[in-house]
Amino acid sequence: MQIARVIGTVVATQKHRTFEGAKLLLVQPVTLDDRPTGAAVLAVDSVGAGVHEKVLVVIEGRAAGDALGRKAAPVDAAIIGIVDQVDVHEDAAGVMSRP
Repeated sequence: MQIARVIGTVVATQKHRTFEGAKLLLVQPVTLDDRPTGAAVLAVDSVGAGVHEKVLVVIEGRAAGDALGRKAAPVDAAIIGIVDQVDVHEDAAGVMSRP
C-alpha cells in the first residue's frame, strides 16, 4: 500500500468490460512529508476520491483487483481509502516512532 495524491482524471470511452462504470484517476505517490516520489500511476477509484485528495493506493495487481471486488479485471492499482491525516513522530535522532 502507498500514500498518493490524486493529480488528474482519465476518461476512456472504450475500455475493458470489467471497467464499465469505474472511475479512473491519475495518482502521484508521495513521501510522508507530501513530496512527489516516482512516476504517476493510473488507478481505479473505489471510494469516490477527487483531484487533490491524498489517498491510499494498492499497487499489486491481484490485490488491487481483489480490493475492488473485480477479481478478473486487469487492474494494476486501486484507490482503497482517502487519507484524512498522517501523524509521524521522530525522536531527537530522527528515528520515526509510532504515536
